[in-house]
Amino acid sequence: MENNIKIKLLSNDAIVPTYASTQAAGADLYTNIKEKVFINPGETYFFTTGLALEIPKGLVGLVFARSGLSCKNGLAPANKVGVIDSDYRGEIIVALHNHSLKKYEIKPHDRIAQIMFIPYVKGNFELCEELNDTNRGTGGFGSTGKS
Repeated sequence: MENNIKIKLLSNDAIVPTYASTQAAGADLYTNIKEKVFINPGETYFFTTGLALEIPKGLVGLVFARSGLSCKNGLAPANKVGVIDSDYRGEIIVALHNHSLKKYEIKPHDRIAQIMFIPYVKGNFELCEELNDTNRGTGGFGSTGKS
């Protein structure tokens, strides 16, 4: 399934997101910084992308970590998954947090995250006195017997 996503370049050297392969679900997002940045252990840095998007109604843009950057180097979005609503028109910013014990260098136009466009369902909240019972019931964390 494909949808057209309108992109406004906010900088002359911004890079349009790219898919690394024909079957890739996430498109890579690139930094729009002018000079390299060092992220110290435990630090979060907000990276500009130089892009604004017009996401069609009924879709949400979700910003995820790039697996190599996060698993090998400990850099991942600070909020774990960024949510870009279809009515947001500002610049896409990626807050990367360094979970590692090493300082990490990000250069201009590095790939720093990936974005996916996902359909969503809005819930209509309905107050009630009772909920249907299930086998699990009110059991919380770990209540299914699996760690």
